[in-house]
Formats: sequence, C-alpha cells, structure tokens
Amino acid sequence: MMATEKSKSASEGPGDLPADMLGAALEPTPAPMTANFALDCGWGRLLFAQTFENSKAIADATRSEGHDRRDIVFYVADPHVALASAPQELFLDPSHTYRLDLAKYEPAAEQPRGFFIRRLTTIEDAEAINRLYQTRNMVPVPPDFFWTKRDARSITYFVAEDEITGAVIGTVTGIDHHHAFNDPERASSLWCLAVDPQANQPGIGEALVRRLAEHFQARGNSCLDLSVLHDNDQAIALYEKLGFARIPYFTLKRRNPINETLFAGPAFTEKLNPYATIIIDEARRRGIAVEVTDAEGGFFRLTYGGRSVHCRESLSEFTTGVAVSICDDKAVTRRVVSAAGVRVPEQIDADDGDIAAFLAKHGSVVVKPARGEQGRGVAVGLETMDEIEVAVAEARQISDRILIEECVKGQDLRLVVIDRRVVACAIRRPAQVVGDGKSTVEELILRQSKRRARATGGESRIPLDGETERCIKADGYERGSILPEGMTLTVRKTANLHTGGTIHDVTAEVHSRLVNAAIKAAAAIDIPVVGIDLVVPSPRSPDYAFIEANERPGLANHDPQPTAERFVDLLFPLSIPTAVRSAVV
Repeated sequence: MMATEKSKSASEGPGDLPADMLGAALEPTPAPMTANFALDCGWGRLLFAQTFENSKAIADATRSEGHDRRDIVFYVADPHVALASAPQELFLDPSHTYRLDLAKYEPAAEQPRGFFIRRLTTIEDAEAINRLYQTRNMVPVPPDFFWTKRDARSITYFVAEDEITGAVIGTVTGIDHHHAFNDPERASSLWCLAVDPQANQPGIGEALVRRLAEHFQARGNSCLDLSVLHDNDQAIALYEKLGFARIPYFTLKRRNPINETLFAGPAFTEKLNPYATIIIDEARRRGIAVEVTDAEGGFFRLTYGGRSVHCRESLSEFTTGVAVSICDDKAVTRRVVSAAGVRVPEQIDADDGDIAAFLAKHGSVVVKPARGEQGRGVAVGLETMDEIEVAVAEARQISDRILIEECVKGQDLRLVVIDRRVVACAIRRPAQVVGDGKSTVEELILRQSKRRARATGGESRIPLDGETERCIKADGYERGSILPEGMTLTVRKTANLHTGGTIHDVTAEVHSRLVNAAIKAAAAIDIPVVGIDLVVPSPRSPDYAFIEANERPGLANHDPQPTAERFVDLLFPLSIPTAVRSAVV
C-alpha cells in the first residue's frame, strides 16, 4: 500500500492537482522587489525606505547624495529609529504624507479652460519646467535628463500649456512604483507640482494632479501618494478636496545647504556681527541649539547633547584665562613663543629702553600698545624720533605700556590655528586707494571706507586719524591732494581688517615652516583657537618673524576655508557627521 502511494506521488503532474491549486501552480512567480532602491529624478534621488533592509542601509545610501542635489527618503515608518542611525546627517522633513485611493477616485465633470495637459515632448518643455522650478525655489534639473526620460515607464512628466501663447504654465512628475522597483502594492507617487505664479487661468494645479491620477488609474496602480510641507495650507486644501487622506509615513532628508531652512529653524532676529554669525549658522546647520546672550558683544551659548559652551565669537570657554592674558600682553606673548623656538623681532619698552639707539640700529621701527586689539594704536615704519614720539602719545590712549619693535619688512600673514591645526592662511594687505584724477585723497578714503564697511558688515573702515595722515604724507601727499588717475596710494601701514585692510587666501601655497611656526606658537600659549600673525617676504618662503597672537580671530574673513566648521568640530566633536569622523580617523 505504501509502495503504491509512493509511486503515485512520484508520477503526479500539474494535471493531477486539485482545481483550486492548478491556477496557482501555473501562475508565474512575481519578481522580487528591488532591494535598496533609489530612483534618480534629476534634482536628486528618491530612496524608497520599504526596499531597504534597515536604517543603517538607508543612512549609508544617503551619503552618496550628489552635489547641489536633494535626496528624499520616502515611506519611512519608524523615523525615530532611522534618525538614530545618523542624527548629525539626517533630519525629519516637516511634511505630511497623503494618499489618494485610485479605486475610489472619480474624474472631474468639467475640463479645464484656457489650457490643456499633455506629456513632455520637446527639449524646450524641459527648459520651461526648469524655469518653473526656479520660480518656486526648487532644485533645477539638467534639461537633457528630462529629455532622456520622456518615454520612461517609471517616471512621467506632464505639463500644462497655455492654449493661446503655447507657454508651459505648470508641471507635475509621477513615479510608477511597480515599474520602478516591482512594488507589490503597485503604488504610485506625485512629485514636483509647480504652477507659474504669473498664470491667469484657475485650476492649473488641480488639473495636473487629476491628469496624473487618471494616468495611474488607467495603468492599474492602487494609489497615488505625495509628500507636502505641513504649513502649505493651499496645497493641502487642494489635495483633501480631491480625496487625499493622511497616512502614517514620514520623509527624511540630508542636512545640506538646500534643506537648511527646513532643519535650522527660524532665522535669528538679533543683529549679530559677521564673526558670531558664521559660527551660529554652522551650529544651526548641525542641529546645535543656539542662545544669543548678548548680540551687540557677539556672545552666544551653544548646546548639543549634554554639553553647553559659552562663546564670544571664536573665543570659547575652552580658552583659559591664562592663555588670554598671554595674548593680551604682547611682550609676554613674544617671550613665550620665543622660548618655544619661534623667531621674534627685537623689542624694547618705550619707558625703559634707549629708543634713539634702537632706531639707529634698525633704521625703522614699529610702535604698538602692549595691550590692545584690532590694530588700534599701532604705527609701522617709523624712521624719525619725532614720528616715534607722536606714535607713542597716540598709543598711550590705548595702553599705559608701549613697545618699540624692530620693523621687519614683508607681507602680513595671518594663520588661523584650531586644535593645533592650521585651517586657514591669508595675506592681509593694508588699506589702499586708487586715484581718478579728480577726487582728493580724503574723498577717495571715505569712498573706499564705505565700500569696505558694506563688504564686511561694518567691521572694516579706514580711520581718518593721525596714523593715516602720517602714511599719506610719507608718500608726499596731503588729505586735500588730487591723486593722479591710476595711482595707488597706501593709506595705512598696518594690514588689520578693522583699519581697512583686505584679506587674500593663500592656504594652498603657504610654506610648511610657517605652518609649523604657527602650531608651535599656539602650543606654547596652550590655546585651542588663535590667529598667529607673521611678517613674511612671501607665503611661499620659509622666512618669517612672529608679530602677535590673537585669542579671538575673526573666522568670517577666510573664504573658502572651513574655519567655522573646524571651530564647531572642536567644541562638539560628536556633531561631526559619522562618515566624516570615520574618514578623518
């Protein structure tokens, strides 16, 4: 009996199956859903969360986001889990997800008037779509991308065309999930709805949404989904009118400059100087909480996780009072860095040294207050005792103690050192004016000063003081002199930004010996953030002389170097994106 049953089982074929199982056996097995699927849409990629194995895989995939692109992770069911995998890189988009059940959708009774909806057909259509994107602050798409996708099954473009002018006045994009990644639910989604703000015809947006819904309904898709910003009341009203309903799925995006307004929060209303603003902007990009404690003084508090740091621009609680006091007294700074092997110019105290003998030895000197900042009270290139006496008197308005220093010829080089690394190097050039053959020197200075103030948020101006007048006279001019056309006149000897100087990035070309000198000086002072000023014949030359150290260097003047980024890295190393931390390590 058992042998007979075994032989029957071995010979059984499809024809021997029960009728209700025969159809299932003959039906082909559906293709599996594509794993880790990301669809290139030109403006960025759509990453479908349901195709990814876990949150880590999603985070890893987003790291290949293209430059100036916006990737979107859609259908995230557990955003709290996904964000935990890369909290410094991803954020929860403040959007709602809506769904239209295509089985219940009914087309409109009336057709639109004054325009009609059609498929994208020409390269001109593609260019017109980009113009619409730009009016709505959307990420543009290379026109060729639209053109190459015009016949694709997974992505569909519709445009609204004005019946009279032929102009494209609206557009919408649709994604067929079944064709894109074998979605077993056969869903579809709507993206990039944009209507020309100058169009006069009513109902363009509604007509585009309806056309897309009918397109996917005819294909047999089950639903049409979309993501809409939570405060876009007008769009939400339209979708709900058409029968869309909220569903519990969420959207993730990367923290990039395009998305900054979505994750950084409302802009500050306080007026902050550029040196505080550049740091605050970088902190907000990383999700670091910012509290402005004194806007006028540039004070703010940054909080991230369990750490809170009070700052005044680039000066933070990480810089000790001892380090500040060393930088504050230029004579002390000189002794400390000299002991570390950094080359310093010769120097005497104006009250204790033989100034005449010092001048005779060096031929040209610098007068500077022992305590002071932003170039105030500093006079450079003095060659007579009379000039020195005037400069000393002016410097005493800044500090009781005055230093006389050997004048080293060369260019003024600022090196910004953060966490014992040089992150930016810049040549600082003194204020200059160029003659036009009609204006006086004073008029040229006033105009140039206004330009510098506008360019630096009011931080850089050329003072019309005794030092400026001395520099003008040294070249044979007076304030009322007409400067010949094309003639360049240096009106300050110091290159400080606050006295009208300009800054020119030389980070890529600076000599390694200068970098090492700056790092040595920072280590000797034991200061985490500092601006080291050297005089050099050229940034490419190994020769230098140390001038001073600034415990609160301005980070806003060193584009394109990432000074603010490195400062925030120092304060909050865990705010550095995981991928970047791994690369650095």
